[in-house]
Amino acid sequence: MARTAAALGALSARLAGATRWRRLGLAFLFGALATLAMPPIGAAPVLLLAFPPLIWLLRGAGRRWGAFWTGWTFGFGYFVVGLYWVAFALTVDLDRFWWLIPFAVCGLPALLAIFCGLATWVLQRLNLGGLAQVVAFAALWSVVAEWMRGHVLTGFPWNLAGYTWVDWGPVIQSTAWIGIYGLSALTILAASLPAALADRQGAWSRRAMAAWLGSLAVIAGLGVAGAVRLSQATDDTVPGVMLRLVQPNIRQADKWRPELAPDHLAVQMELSLLESDAPVTVVIWPETAIPYLVDREPAVQQALGAIVPRDGLALIGAPRASPPGQPREYWNSLLAVSENGSIVETFDKFHLVPFGEYMPLRNWLPVDSIAGGSTDYSSGPGPRTLRLDGLPPVSPLICYEAIFPGAVVDPSDRPDWMVNVTNDAWYGQTAGPHQHFAIARVRAIEEGLPLARVATTGISGVVDAYGRVTASLGLGRRGVVDAPLPVDLAEPTPYARWGDVAYWLIIVICLTPVLLWRLHSAYRRPEDLCGS
Repeated sequence: MARTAAALGALSARLAGATRWRRLGLAFLFGALATLAMPPIGAAPVLLLAFPPLIWLLRGAGRRWGAFWTGWTFGFGYFVVGLYWVAFALTVDLDRFWWLIPFAVCGLPALLAIFCGLATWVLQRLNLGGLAQVVAFAALWSVVAEWMRGHVLTGFPWNLAGYTWVDWGPVIQSTAWIGIYGLSALTILAASLPAALADRQGAWSRRAMAAWLGSLAVIAGLGVAGAVRLSQATDDTVPGVMLRLVQPNIRQADKWRPELAPDHLAVQMELSLLESDAPVTVVIWPETAIPYLVDREPAVQQALGAIVPRDGLALIGAPRASPPGQPREYWNSLLAVSENGSIVETFDKFHLVPFGEYMPLRNWLPVDSIAGGSTDYSSGPGPRTLRLDGLPPVSPLICYEAIFPGAVVDPSDRPDWMVNVTNDAWYGQTAGPHQHFAIARVRAIEEGLPLARVATTGISGVVDAYGRVTASLGLGRRGVVDAPLPVDLAEPTPYARWGDVAYWLIIVICLTPVLLWRLHSAYRRPEDLCGS
Protein backbone atom coordinates (compact mmCIF):
# COMPACT_ATOMS: atom_id res chain seq x y z
CA MET A 1 0.00 0.00 0.00
CA ALA A 2 2.81 2.41 0.87
CA ARG A 3 4.53 1.78 -2.46
CA THR A 4 1.28 2.28 -4.34
CA ALA A 5 0.62 5.55 -2.52
CA ALA A 6 4.17 6.70 -3.23
CA ALA A 7 3.81 5.86 -6.92
CA LEU A 8 0.50 7.67 -7.14
CA GLY A 9 2.00 10.63 -5.30
CA ALA A 10 4.89 10.82 -7.76
CA LEU A 11 2.53 10.59 -10.74
CA SER A 12 0.15 13.20 -9.37
CA ALA A 13 3.05 15.59 -8.64
CA ARG A 14 4.42 15.12 -12.12
CA LEU A 15 1.04 15.81 -13.76
CA ALA A 16 0.36 18.79 -11.48
CA GLY A 17 3.73 20.22 -12.47
CA ALA A 18 3.22 19.85 -16.22
CA THR A 19 3.75 22.95 -18.32
CA ARG A 20 0.73 24.57 -19.92
CA TRP A 21 0.91 22.96 -23.37
CA ARG A 22 1.89 19.59 -22.00
CA ARG A 23 -1.00 19.79 -19.55
CA LEU A 24 -3.47 20.53 -22.35
CA GLY A 25 -2.04 17.78 -24.55
CA LEU A 26 -2.31 15.25 -21.76
CA ALA A 27 -5.86 16.39 -20.95
CA PHE A 28 -6.83 15.77 -24.58
CA LEU A 29 -5.31 12.26 -24.48
CA PHE A 30 -7.04 11.35 -21.22
CA GLY A 31 -10.35 12.59 -22.61
CA ALA A 32 -9.88 10.50 -25.74
CA LEU A 33 -8.99 7.49 -23.58
CA ALA A 34 -12.26 7.85 -21.64
CA THR A 35 -14.29 7.13 -24.79
CA LEU A 36 -13.17 3.49 -24.61
CA ALA A 37 -15.62 3.13 -21.70
CA MET A 38 -18.53 3.87 -24.03
CA PRO A 39 -20.36 1.42 -26.33
CA PRO A 40 -19.52 -0.51 -28.39
CA ILE A 41 -16.33 -1.18 -26.37
CA GLY A 42 -17.72 -0.60 -22.87
CA ALA A 43 -14.41 -0.86 -20.99
CA ALA A 44 -15.66 0.65 -17.71
CA PRO A 45 -12.30 0.46 -15.83
CA VAL A 46 -10.81 2.88 -18.37
CA LEU A 47 -12.48 5.73 -16.49
CA LEU A 48 -10.13 5.01 -13.58
CA LEU A 49 -7.26 5.89 -15.93
CA ALA A 50 -8.89 9.10 -17.20
CA PHE A 51 -10.55 11.05 -14.37
CA PRO A 52 -7.82 10.92 -11.65
CA PRO A 53 -5.14 12.26 -14.03
CA LEU A 54 -7.51 15.07 -15.03
CA ILE A 55 -7.87 16.08 -11.36
CA TRP A 56 -4.08 16.00 -10.91
CA LEU A 57 -3.63 18.16 -14.00
CA LEU A 58 -6.12 20.66 -12.57
CA ARG A 59 -4.01 21.05 -9.44
CA GLY A 60 -1.33 22.71 -11.52
CA ALA A 61 -3.71 24.78 -13.65
CA GLY A 62 -3.82 27.89 -11.45
CA ARG A 63 -6.83 29.86 -10.25
CA ARG A 64 -7.75 31.71 -13.44
CA TRP A 65 -8.60 30.28 -16.87
CA GLY A 66 -6.12 27.42 -16.78
CA ALA A 67 -8.68 25.17 -15.10
CA PHE A 68 -11.32 25.97 -17.70
CA TRP A 69 -9.03 25.16 -20.61
CA THR A 70 -7.81 21.97 -18.97
CA GLY A 71 -11.39 20.71 -18.55
CA TRP A 72 -12.34 21.97 -21.98
CA THR A 73 -9.44 20.15 -23.64
CA PHE A 74 -10.33 16.91 -21.83
CA GLY A 75 -13.92 17.26 -23.06
CA PHE A 76 -12.73 18.13 -26.55
CA GLY A 77 -10.70 14.92 -26.73
CA TYR A 78 -13.65 12.95 -25.35
CA PHE A 79 -16.12 14.28 -27.90
CA VAL A 80 -13.80 14.34 -30.92
CA VAL A 81 -13.14 10.62 -30.54
CA GLY A 82 -16.57 9.65 -29.21
CA LEU A 83 -18.58 11.58 -31.83
CA TYR A 84 -16.34 11.26 -34.90
CA TRP A 85 -19.21 9.51 -36.69
CA VAL A 86 -21.30 12.70 -36.85
CA ALA A 87 -19.15 13.87 -39.78
CA PHE A 88 -20.23 10.85 -41.82
CA ALA A 89 -23.66 12.46 -42.27
CA LEU A 90 -22.01 15.23 -44.30
CA THR A 91 -20.35 12.82 -46.71
CA VAL A 92 -23.77 11.75 -48.00
CA ASP A 93 -23.98 15.02 -49.98
CA LEU A 94 -20.29 15.83 -50.11
CA ASP A 95 -20.57 18.38 -52.92
CA ARG A 96 -22.79 20.60 -50.79
CA PHE A 97 -21.48 19.99 -47.28
CA TRP A 98 -17.76 19.19 -47.61
CA TRP A 99 -16.83 22.52 -46.07
CA LEU A 100 -18.85 21.69 -42.93
CA ILE A 101 -16.88 18.53 -42.13
CA PRO A 102 -14.24 20.36 -40.02
CA PHE A 103 -17.06 21.99 -38.06
CA ALA A 104 -18.68 18.60 -37.42
CA VAL A 105 -15.39 16.98 -36.41
CA CYS A 106 -14.18 19.85 -34.23
CA GLY A 107 -16.98 22.39 -33.88
CA LEU A 108 -19.57 20.22 -32.13
CA PRO A 109 -16.97 18.75 -29.72
CA ALA A 110 -15.69 22.27 -29.04
CA LEU A 111 -19.19 23.45 -28.07
CA LEU A 112 -19.95 20.40 -25.92
CA ALA A 113 -16.57 20.70 -24.22
CA ILE A 114 -17.58 24.12 -22.86
CA PHE A 115 -19.70 22.30 -20.27
CA CYS A 116 -16.63 20.34 -19.17
CA GLY A 117 -14.57 23.52 -18.94
CA LEU A 118 -17.24 25.23 -16.84
CA ALA A 119 -17.28 22.29 -14.43
CA THR A 120 -13.53 22.47 -13.83
CA TRP A 121 -13.58 26.29 -13.67
CA VAL A 122 -16.20 26.22 -10.88
CA LEU A 123 -14.24 23.53 -9.08
CA GLN A 124 -11.09 25.63 -9.13
CA ARG A 125 -12.96 28.66 -7.82
CA LEU A 126 -14.01 26.65 -4.75
CA ASN A 127 -10.32 26.28 -3.86
CA LEU A 128 -10.67 22.82 -2.35
CA GLY A 129 -8.04 20.17 -1.76
CA GLY A 130 -7.75 16.47 -1.09
CA LEU A 131 -10.86 14.36 -0.75
CA ALA A 132 -13.18 17.39 -0.77
CA GLN A 133 -11.84 18.47 -4.14
CA VAL A 134 -12.36 15.03 -5.67
CA VAL A 135 -15.93 14.67 -4.39
CA ALA A 136 -16.78 18.19 -5.58
CA PHE A 137 -15.23 17.40 -8.96
CA ALA A 138 -17.46 14.33 -9.38
CA ALA A 139 -20.59 16.26 -8.43
CA LEU A 140 -19.80 19.28 -10.61
CA TRP A 141 -18.82 17.13 -13.58
CA SER A 142 -22.08 15.24 -13.26
CA VAL A 143 -24.22 18.38 -12.98
CA VAL A 144 -22.46 20.73 -15.42
CA ALA A 145 -20.73 18.46 -17.94
CA GLU A 146 -23.56 15.91 -18.13
CA TRP A 147 -26.93 17.07 -16.79
CA MET A 148 -26.65 20.62 -18.15
CA ARG A 149 -25.30 19.31 -21.45
CA GLY A 150 -28.40 17.15 -21.66
CA HIS A 151 -30.79 20.07 -21.12
CA VAL A 152 -29.32 23.39 -22.32
CA LEU A 153 -30.14 24.51 -25.88
CA THR A 154 -32.36 21.46 -26.59
CA GLY A 155 -29.74 19.19 -24.99
CA PHE A 156 -27.46 16.42 -26.21
CA PRO A 157 -27.08 13.78 -23.47
CA TRP A 158 -24.98 11.40 -25.57
CA ASN A 159 -22.30 9.12 -24.06
CA LEU A 160 -23.09 9.91 -20.43
CA ALA A 161 -20.74 8.09 -18.06
CA GLY A 162 -23.47 5.70 -16.93
CA TYR A 163 -23.75 4.19 -20.40
CA THR A 164 -20.49 2.39 -19.80
CA TRP A 165 -22.59 -0.19 -17.88
CA VAL A 166 -25.12 -0.87 -20.64
CA ASP A 167 -23.76 -4.38 -21.27
CA TRP A 168 -23.22 -5.03 -17.55
CA GLY A 169 -26.82 -6.18 -17.08
CA PRO A 170 -27.13 -6.11 -13.26
CA VAL A 171 -25.55 -2.67 -12.80
CA ILE A 172 -27.53 -0.96 -15.56
CA GLN A 173 -30.74 -2.10 -13.85
CA SER A 174 -30.16 0.66 -11.30
CA THR A 175 -31.41 3.18 -13.88
CA ALA A 176 -34.91 1.92 -13.05
CA TRP A 177 -34.42 3.58 -9.64
CA ILE A 178 -31.94 6.43 -10.09
CA GLY A 179 -31.96 7.01 -13.86
CA ILE A 180 -28.95 7.27 -16.12
CA TYR A 181 -27.88 10.58 -14.54
CA GLY A 182 -27.82 8.98 -11.10
CA LEU A 183 -25.76 6.04 -12.31
CA SER A 184 -23.44 8.44 -14.12
CA ALA A 185 -22.88 10.48 -10.95
CA LEU A 186 -21.93 7.38 -8.95
CA THR A 187 -19.72 6.14 -11.79
CA ILE A 188 -17.83 9.43 -11.99
CA LEU A 189 -17.42 9.48 -8.22
CA ALA A 190 -16.02 5.94 -8.13
CA ALA A 191 -13.70 6.67 -11.07
CA SER A 192 -12.42 9.95 -9.57
CA LEU A 193 -11.78 9.04 -5.93
CA PRO A 194 -8.42 7.33 -6.59
CA ALA A 195 -7.10 10.85 -7.21
CA ALA A 196 -7.38 11.49 -3.46
CA LEU A 197 -5.24 8.47 -2.59
CA ALA A 198 -2.10 10.27 -3.69
CA ASP A 199 -2.44 13.29 -1.41
CA ARG A 200 -0.44 12.26 1.63
CA GLN A 201 0.16 9.41 4.05
CA GLY A 202 -1.77 8.87 7.27
CA ALA A 203 -5.38 9.39 8.24
CA TRP A 204 -6.27 11.39 5.15
CA SER A 205 -5.13 8.59 2.81
CA ARG A 206 -7.05 6.07 4.88
CA ARG A 207 -10.11 8.31 4.64
CA ALA A 208 -9.70 8.56 0.87
CA MET A 209 -9.29 4.80 0.60
CA ALA A 210 -12.42 4.28 2.69
CA ALA A 211 -14.35 6.70 0.47
CA TRP A 212 -13.21 4.97 -2.70
CA LEU A 213 -13.98 1.50 -1.39
CA GLY A 214 -17.34 2.83 -0.25
CA SER A 215 -18.14 4.12 -3.74
CA LEU A 216 -17.14 0.78 -5.27
CA ALA A 217 -19.34 -0.94 -2.70
CA VAL A 218 -22.27 1.23 -3.80
CA ILE A 219 -21.71 0.22 -7.43
CA ALA A 220 -21.40 -3.42 -6.36
CA GLY A 221 -24.56 -3.05 -4.28
CA LEU A 222 -26.42 -1.72 -7.29
CA GLY A 223 -25.16 -4.72 -9.23
CA VAL A 224 -26.43 -7.12 -6.58
CA ALA A 225 -29.81 -5.38 -6.46
CA GLY A 226 -29.91 -5.43 -10.25
CA ALA A 227 -29.14 -9.15 -10.29
CA VAL A 228 -32.02 -9.75 -7.90
CA ARG A 229 -34.26 -7.66 -10.15
CA LEU A 230 -33.24 -9.69 -13.20
CA SER A 231 -33.82 -12.95 -11.36
CA GLN A 232 -37.46 -11.94 -10.99
CA ALA A 233 -37.85 -11.03 -14.66
CA THR A 234 -40.08 -13.11 -16.90
CA ASP A 235 -40.13 -13.74 -20.63
CA ASP A 236 -43.87 -13.10 -20.89
CA THR A 237 -45.19 -11.52 -24.08
CA VAL A 238 -48.40 -9.75 -25.05
CA PRO A 239 -50.88 -12.31 -26.39
CA GLY A 240 -51.89 -11.87 -30.00
CA VAL A 241 -49.21 -9.32 -30.92
CA MET A 242 -46.41 -10.24 -33.35
CA LEU A 243 -44.14 -7.46 -34.58
CA ARG A 244 -42.36 -7.38 -37.92
CA LEU A 245 -39.49 -4.88 -38.00
CA VAL A 246 -38.35 -4.07 -41.53
CA GLN A 247 -34.70 -3.04 -42.03
CA PRO A 248 -34.16 -2.31 -45.75
CA ASN A 249 -30.47 -1.34 -45.46
CA ILE A 250 -30.75 1.44 -48.04
CA ARG A 251 -27.70 3.67 -48.40
CA GLN A 252 -28.34 7.24 -47.33
CA ALA A 253 -26.78 8.50 -50.56
CA ASP A 254 -29.52 6.63 -52.48
CA LYS A 255 -32.40 7.16 -50.10
CA TRP A 256 -33.76 10.42 -51.49
CA ARG A 257 -32.98 9.92 -55.18
CA PRO A 258 -36.37 10.33 -56.89
CA GLU A 259 -35.68 7.75 -59.58
CA LEU A 260 -34.97 5.10 -56.92
CA ALA A 261 -38.02 5.80 -54.75
CA PRO A 262 -40.20 3.11 -56.44
CA ASP A 263 -37.43 0.54 -55.99
CA HIS A 264 -37.05 1.39 -52.30
CA LEU A 265 -40.80 1.09 -51.79
CA ALA A 266 -40.76 -2.27 -53.57
CA VAL A 267 -37.89 -3.59 -51.42
CA GLN A 268 -39.66 -2.73 -48.20
CA MET A 269 -42.95 -4.18 -49.45
CA GLU A 270 -41.20 -7.41 -50.42
CA LEU A 271 -39.64 -7.70 -46.96
CA SER A 272 -42.98 -6.92 -45.33
CA LEU A 273 -44.71 -9.74 -47.23
CA LEU A 274 -42.19 -12.49 -46.43
CA GLU A 275 -43.68 -15.60 -44.88
CA SER A 276 -43.54 -15.83 -41.11
CA ASP A 277 -43.61 -18.73 -38.66
CA ALA A 278 -46.32 -16.92 -36.68
CA PRO A 279 -49.02 -14.52 -37.91
CA VAL A 280 -47.69 -10.96 -37.98
CA THR A 281 -50.08 -8.35 -36.56
CA VAL A 282 -48.13 -5.12 -37.10
CA VAL A 283 -45.46 -4.19 -39.65
CA ILE A 284 -43.09 -1.36 -38.72
CA TRP A 285 -40.95 0.57 -41.20
CA PRO A 286 -38.12 2.92 -40.18
CA GLU A 287 -37.90 6.72 -40.06
CA THR A 288 -38.74 8.38 -43.41
CA ALA A 289 -38.97 4.91 -44.95
CA ILE A 290 -40.58 6.45 -48.02
CA PRO A 291 -40.18 9.97 -49.44
CA TYR A 292 -43.81 10.37 -50.53
CA LEU A 293 -46.47 12.55 -48.96
CA VAL A 294 -48.66 9.51 -48.51
CA ASP A 295 -52.00 11.29 -48.09
CA ARG A 296 -51.50 12.88 -51.53
CA GLU A 297 -50.51 9.66 -53.31
CA PRO A 298 -53.53 7.30 -53.64
CA ALA A 299 -51.43 4.66 -55.42
CA VAL A 300 -48.88 4.66 -52.60
CA GLN A 301 -51.63 4.41 -49.99
CA GLN A 302 -53.09 1.44 -51.81
CA ALA A 303 -49.66 -0.21 -51.98
CA LEU A 304 -49.12 0.31 -48.26
CA GLY A 305 -52.49 -1.18 -47.49
CA ALA A 306 -51.36 -4.38 -49.22
CA ILE A 307 -48.64 -5.00 -46.61
CA VAL A 308 -50.95 -4.59 -43.62
CA PRO A 309 -51.77 -7.90 -41.92
CA ARG A 310 -55.43 -8.91 -41.68
CA ASP A 311 -57.03 -6.93 -38.83
CA GLY A 312 -53.61 -5.39 -38.20
CA LEU A 313 -51.69 -2.18 -38.86
CA ALA A 314 -48.53 -0.85 -40.42
CA LEU A 315 -46.49 1.89 -38.74
CA ILE A 316 -44.66 3.78 -41.48
CA GLY A 317 -42.06 6.50 -41.12
CA ALA A 318 -42.76 9.21 -43.72
CA PRO A 319 -42.77 12.98 -44.13
CA ARG A 320 -46.04 14.86 -43.70
CA ALA A 321 -47.04 18.30 -44.95
CA SER A 322 -49.71 20.84 -44.09
CA PRO A 323 -52.79 20.78 -46.34
CA PRO A 324 -52.74 22.87 -49.53
CA GLY A 325 -53.79 26.45 -48.94
CA GLN A 326 -52.34 26.58 -45.42
CA PRO A 327 -48.90 27.96 -44.48
CA ARG A 328 -46.32 25.44 -45.65
CA GLU A 329 -45.07 23.14 -42.91
CA TYR A 330 -43.40 19.74 -42.94
CA TRP A 331 -43.16 17.12 -40.21
CA ASN A 332 -41.03 14.05 -39.73
CA SER A 333 -43.83 11.64 -38.90
CA LEU A 334 -44.94 8.12 -38.10
CA LEU A 335 -48.16 7.06 -39.84
CA ALA A 336 -50.48 4.29 -38.71
CA VAL A 337 -51.95 2.69 -41.85
CA SER A 338 -54.90 0.29 -41.97
CA GLU A 339 -55.69 -2.55 -44.41
CA ASN A 340 -57.40 -0.26 -46.91
CA GLY A 341 -54.45 2.15 -46.92
CA SER A 342 -56.15 4.76 -44.76
CA ILE A 343 -54.01 6.78 -42.36
CA VAL A 344 -55.75 6.23 -39.03
CA GLU A 345 -53.29 8.11 -36.79
CA THR A 346 -50.17 10.25 -37.08
CA PHE A 347 -47.33 11.17 -34.74
CA ASP A 348 -44.98 14.08 -35.46
CA LYS A 349 -41.41 14.21 -34.19
CA PHE A 350 -41.21 16.75 -31.39
CA HIS A 351 -37.47 16.93 -30.61
CA LEU A 352 -35.79 18.01 -33.82
CA VAL A 353 -32.07 17.77 -34.58
CA PRO A 354 -30.41 21.21 -34.75
CA PHE A 355 -28.65 21.74 -38.10
CA GLY A 356 -30.01 18.38 -39.27
CA GLU A 357 -33.77 19.07 -39.39
CA TYR A 358 -33.77 22.80 -38.79
CA MET A 359 -31.25 25.61 -38.82
CA PRO A 360 -30.96 27.62 -35.60
CA LEU A 361 -30.74 31.34 -36.31
CA ARG A 362 -31.69 30.72 -39.94
CA ASN A 363 -32.00 34.46 -40.63
CA TRP A 364 -28.33 34.90 -39.73
CA LEU A 365 -27.00 31.57 -41.00
CA PRO A 366 -27.84 31.22 -44.70
CA VAL A 367 -27.09 27.48 -44.74
CA ASP A 368 -29.45 24.62 -45.55
CA SER A 369 -30.14 22.04 -42.87
CA ILE A 370 -28.73 18.62 -43.72
CA ALA A 371 -32.03 16.73 -43.87
CA GLY A 372 -34.54 19.54 -44.35
CA GLY A 373 -32.75 21.64 -46.96
CA SER A 374 -33.99 25.20 -47.23
CA THR A 375 -37.22 24.40 -45.37
CA ASP A 376 -37.11 23.54 -41.69
CA TYR A 377 -39.18 20.73 -40.26
CA SER A 378 -41.80 21.71 -37.71
CA SER A 379 -41.95 20.02 -34.33
CA GLY A 380 -44.83 18.01 -32.92
CA PRO A 381 -46.53 18.66 -29.57
CA GLY A 382 -44.40 16.28 -27.48
CA PRO A 383 -44.54 12.69 -26.23
CA ARG A 384 -47.93 11.15 -27.03
CA THR A 385 -49.58 7.83 -26.42
CA LEU A 386 -51.30 6.41 -29.48
CA ARG A 387 -54.23 4.08 -28.94
CA LEU A 388 -54.53 1.88 -32.00
CA ASP A 389 -56.87 -1.03 -32.65
CA GLY A 390 -55.22 -4.39 -31.98
CA LEU A 391 -52.19 -2.93 -30.19
CA PRO A 392 -51.41 -1.94 -26.60
CA PRO A 393 -51.08 1.84 -26.14
CA VAL A 394 -47.74 2.93 -27.60
CA SER A 395 -45.41 5.92 -27.30
CA PRO A 396 -43.64 6.62 -30.64
CA LEU A 397 -40.13 8.07 -30.71
CA ILE A 398 -38.45 9.19 -33.90
CA CYS A 399 -34.67 9.02 -34.22
CA TYR A 400 -32.75 10.56 -31.33
CA GLU A 401 -35.86 11.37 -29.28
CA ALA A 402 -34.97 8.12 -27.49
CA ILE A 403 -31.78 9.61 -26.01
CA PHE A 404 -33.55 12.00 -23.60
CA PRO A 405 -34.12 10.50 -20.13
CA GLY A 406 -37.51 11.18 -18.63
CA ALA A 407 -38.88 12.66 -21.87
CA VAL A 408 -39.99 9.61 -23.86
CA VAL A 409 -43.55 9.05 -22.65
CA ASP A 410 -46.56 11.12 -21.64
CA PRO A 411 -46.72 10.59 -17.84
CA SER A 412 -50.41 11.52 -17.79
CA ASP A 413 -51.25 8.80 -20.33
CA ARG A 414 -48.69 6.07 -19.74
CA PRO A 415 -48.25 3.60 -22.64
CA ASP A 416 -47.56 -0.13 -22.51
CA TRP A 417 -44.59 -0.01 -24.91
CA MET A 418 -42.43 2.29 -27.02
CA VAL A 419 -41.54 2.18 -30.70
CA ASN A 420 -38.43 3.98 -31.94
CA VAL A 421 -38.05 4.44 -35.70
CA THR A 422 -34.73 5.82 -36.85
CA ASN A 423 -32.36 6.18 -39.77
CA ASP A 424 -28.78 5.44 -38.75
CA ALA A 425 -27.76 5.02 -42.39
CA TRP A 426 -26.40 8.57 -42.09
CA TYR A 427 -23.49 7.23 -40.02
CA GLY A 428 -22.34 4.16 -41.93
CA GLN A 429 -20.33 1.42 -40.27
CA THR A 430 -19.26 3.50 -37.28
CA ALA A 431 -19.71 3.47 -33.51
CA GLY A 432 -22.69 5.84 -33.77
CA PRO A 433 -25.43 3.25 -34.47
CA HIS A 434 -24.10 1.01 -31.67
CA GLN A 435 -24.17 3.90 -29.21
CA HIS A 436 -27.66 4.90 -30.35
CA PHE A 437 -29.06 1.40 -29.80
CA ALA A 438 -27.39 1.11 -26.38
CA ILE A 439 -28.84 4.45 -25.26
CA ALA A 440 -32.34 3.45 -26.38
CA ARG A 441 -32.09 0.23 -24.36
CA VAL A 442 -31.61 2.24 -21.17
CA ARG A 443 -34.88 4.14 -21.78
CA ALA A 444 -36.67 0.77 -21.64
CA ILE A 445 -35.12 0.03 -18.22
CA GLU A 446 -35.84 3.50 -16.84
CA GLU A 447 -39.48 3.42 -17.87
CA GLY A 448 -40.10 -0.30 -17.30
CA LEU A 449 -41.49 -0.54 -20.84
CA PRO A 450 -40.52 -2.76 -23.76
CA LEU A 451 -39.11 -1.05 -26.85
CA ALA A 452 -39.24 -1.96 -30.53
CA ARG A 453 -36.53 -0.19 -32.55
CA VAL A 454 -36.56 -0.11 -36.34
CA ALA A 455 -33.70 1.39 -38.36
CA THR A 456 -33.15 1.91 -42.07
CA THR A 457 -29.90 0.33 -41.20
CA GLY A 458 -28.29 0.35 -37.81
CA ILE A 459 -29.46 -2.09 -35.21
CA SER A 460 -33.13 -3.01 -35.29
CA GLY A 461 -34.49 -5.09 -32.47
CA VAL A 462 -36.88 -5.69 -29.61
CA VAL A 463 -35.88 -4.87 -26.04
CA ASP A 464 -37.83 -5.95 -22.98
CA ALA A 465 -38.60 -3.85 -19.91
CA TYR A 466 -35.26 -4.92 -18.36
CA GLY A 467 -33.19 -3.76 -21.34
CA ARG A 468 -32.59 -7.30 -22.56
CA VAL A 469 -32.46 -7.69 -26.34
CA THR A 470 -34.92 -10.40 -27.28
CA ALA A 471 -34.41 -10.18 -31.07
CA SER A 472 -32.23 -8.05 -33.33
CA LEU A 473 -30.77 -7.51 -36.80
CA GLY A 474 -27.27 -6.09 -37.02
CA LEU A 475 -25.76 -3.07 -38.71
CA GLY A 476 -25.50 -3.22 -42.48
CA ARG A 477 -27.93 -6.11 -42.96
CA ARG A 478 -31.18 -6.26 -44.92
CA GLY A 479 -34.04 -8.29 -43.52
CA VAL A 480 -36.85 -8.47 -40.99
CA VAL A 481 -37.14 -9.19 -37.29
CA ASP A 482 -40.27 -11.10 -36.32
CA ALA A 483 -40.75 -11.08 -32.58
CA PRO A 484 -43.51 -11.02 -29.98
CA LEU A 485 -43.93 -7.90 -27.88
CA PRO A 486 -42.67 -8.33 -24.30
CA VAL A 487 -45.01 -7.25 -21.54
CA ASP A 488 -44.46 -4.07 -19.57
CA LEU A 489 -43.92 -4.03 -15.83
CA ALA A 490 -47.04 -4.19 -13.70
CA GLU A 491 -46.13 -0.89 -12.00
CA PRO A 492 -44.08 2.10 -13.19
CA THR A 493 -40.47 2.12 -12.05
CA PRO A 494 -39.37 4.59 -9.36
CA TYR A 495 -37.63 6.58 -12.09
CA ALA A 496 -40.82 6.69 -14.15
CA ARG A 497 -42.67 7.99 -11.10
CA TRP A 498 -40.20 10.55 -9.74
CA GLY A 499 -37.70 11.23 -12.51
CA ASP A 500 -34.35 12.66 -11.42
CA VAL A 501 -35.22 13.13 -7.74
CA ALA A 502 -32.82 10.33 -6.70
CA TYR A 503 -30.10 11.86 -8.89
CA TRP A 504 -30.37 15.25 -7.19
CA LEU A 505 -30.36 13.56 -3.82
CA ILE A 506 -27.04 11.93 -4.74
CA ILE A 507 -25.64 15.33 -5.73
CA VAL A 508 -26.82 16.92 -2.47
CA ILE A 509 -25.29 14.09 -0.43
CA CYS A 510 -21.97 14.64 -2.22
CA LEU A 511 -21.88 18.42 -2.08
CA THR A 512 -23.29 19.13 1.39
CA PRO A 513 -20.27 17.93 3.43
CA VAL A 514 -17.92 19.55 0.92
CA LEU A 515 -19.62 22.93 1.23
CA LEU A 516 -19.83 22.65 5.02
CA TRP A 517 -16.10 21.89 5.13
CA ARG A 518 -15.46 24.88 2.84
CA LEU A 519 -17.44 27.21 5.09
CA HIS A 520 -15.76 25.81 8.20
CA SER A 521 -12.31 26.39 6.67
CA ALA A 522 -13.19 29.92 5.64
CA TYR A 523 -14.29 30.95 9.15
CA ARG A 524 -11.08 29.59 10.62
CA ARG A 525 -8.91 31.97 8.60
CA PRO A 526 -7.57 34.94 10.60
CA GLU A 527 -8.10 37.35 7.74
CA ASP A 528 -11.77 36.33 7.54
CA LEU A 529 -12.17 36.78 11.29
CA CYS A 530 -10.64 40.27 11.06
CA GLY A 531 -12.97 41.22 8.24
CA SER A 532 -10.16 41.95 5.79
